[in-house]
Amino acid sequence: MSTNVGTGTSVVCSVAPMLSVRNGARAVEFYKAAFGAIEVYRVEDPGGSVVSRLSVDGAEFWLSDESPEHGNFSPESLGGGTARMILTVPDPDAMFAKALAAGARAVVAVEEAYGWRLGRVVDPFGHHWEIGRPLAS
Repeated sequence: MSTNVGTGTSVVCSVAPMLSVRNGARAVEFYKAAFGAIEVYRVEDPGGSVVSRLSVDGAEFWLSDESPEHGNFSPESLGGGTARMILTVPDPDAMFAKALAAGARAVVAVEEAYGWRLGRVVDPFGHHWEIGRPLAS
């Protein structure tokens, strides 16, 4: 943790993905339904473009509408994503089923492999999510 000299506020180092999507408002609703995300922060411009910070049980990620003029492209524009998210949860089977019910597509069914119970979905915006948990040693 470090302290910002100018404001005196403490800042904890963290890394959170920022997903570029088409139709950010619809994406927020999908992540709420699929993962139980809550929206922590949101800015919306008059044209409807969204920047939002979401939290799934304290694990945060951001999303924004793609803006090619700033070099931010969605997987839909690129023909695929360049990264995938790993969502670690206590019950991957239940979260996987919830994501499918919300509109995700299964890529790999939930199974035990590599010391994990893990499955993979692609969301309606082209982002891949591995949903799992480590197996007990």
